[in-house]
Amino acid sequence: MAVSRNFAREIPEGASVDRWRAPDGWPLRRFHWPAEGAPRGSILFQTGRGDVFEKYLESFAHWHAAGWTITAFDWRGQGGSGRLTPKADCGHIDDFATYIDDLRAFAAQWQAETPGPHVVMGHSMGGHLVLRGLVEGAIAPDAAALVAPMLGVRSALGKLAAPIARVLARLGDPRRPAWKGNEKPYTTETRANLLTHDPARYADELWWQAKDRTLLTGPPSWQWLVAAFRSMAALETGPLESVHTPLLFVVAEADGLVDARAALRIAPRLPEAALLRFGPESAHEILREADPVRDRALATIDGFLDTRAPRA
Repeated sequence: MAVSRNFAREIPEGASVDRWRAPDGWPLRRFHWPAEGAPRGSILFQTGRGDVFEKYLESFAHWHAAGWTITAFDWRGQGGSGRLTPKADCGHIDDFATYIDDLRAFAAQWQAETPGPHVVMGHSMGGHLVLRGLVEGAIAPDAAALVAPMLGVRSALGKLAAPIARVLARLGDPRRPAWKGNEKPYTTETRANLLTHDPARYADELWWQAKDRTLLTGPPSWQWLVAAFRSMAALETGPLESVHTPLLFVVAEADGLVDARAALRIAPRLPEAALLRFGPESAHEILREADPVRDRALATIDGFLDTRAPRA
């Protein structure tokens, strides 16, 4: 279903934005959009590092029009869910286990309060955390989709990136920003080109940031990098074969931010995994790409859900 791009610049009628408190009391900004009429099921969509759920309102509208209830929350320490460092725009976390604790508690309540079947989707860091949540038994949806999952990162430093991050984190406040500007250091490629070939969809993110500067999350902290490298390494060496949840990997092989090769290594190890691959036509934000890419991704996700998470 085609949706006007103007729709992406307002919270849709019938949806709500509020605060959900994690077990330790931390307030996470939550989006919830109940289905109209007989529900198809419920989708929990989790964004990437530094993202906010407003960036995906266009995709939410597509699924909502098909009868899905849509829920999302901004990860702790980014977007509208506060900061964990004195630097207001720095994305920081002590350990990715903290994200998993939030996801476990949120998903349990979401699954109890919304109609099934239940589907969890994650983009980039969100995809990493969804897969880790499945491996650890923190979430138990009927199906899951991982879009450009952060299972490895592209770095000019190669295998030295993780040990260098650990050293630099110890040389000062580990909560300090790891770099300035752009999505990654040591690159001449613009942030826009790293994310999408669609200028209008890229401009949409800038519009939301200009509307509310508190939503802006800049570079990660050194500790975030340490935690990310540690979590990615542990996930790839973990018991992936134990996950029997139907999974769809949507991968951009030319992704300049995450290393698509990691997803291509991991997907075959999962007993119930399907894979959709894009070439140079897609950058990192597949669901915010130009229409030919985005439409194909949405159609594949819809077909996957029809067969792997059929209407209850």
